[in-house]
Amino acid sequence: MSDDPLPPLNALQAFEAAGRHESFLYAAAELRVSPGAISRHVRRLERFLGTELFVRRSNGVTLTSAGNRYARKVTRIVRDLRRATAEVREPASPA
Repeated sequence: MSDDPLPPLNALQAFEAAGRHESFLYAAAELRVSPGAISRHVRRLERFLGTELFVRRSNGVTLTSAGNRYARKVTRIVRDLRRATAEVREPASPA
């Protein structure tokens, strides 16, 4: 567990995509990185939080109950961040 107040943002992005897809492979394709990079980011986040977020099996991954709770909250935050970014990026309306 870390004393930092926020987890690594790249790890959060990787976790959010992997949680949505319940797949490191699909998350990697979405983020244009290797599945190994997703796995490393998720492990880093798990170490930061001090809990496992995924159950890893030979045929894929599933969220743990803690991972599921965290994924719901992180997904909402990422969605809000995307919306806020889009609002700022929109061209200003004529006054």
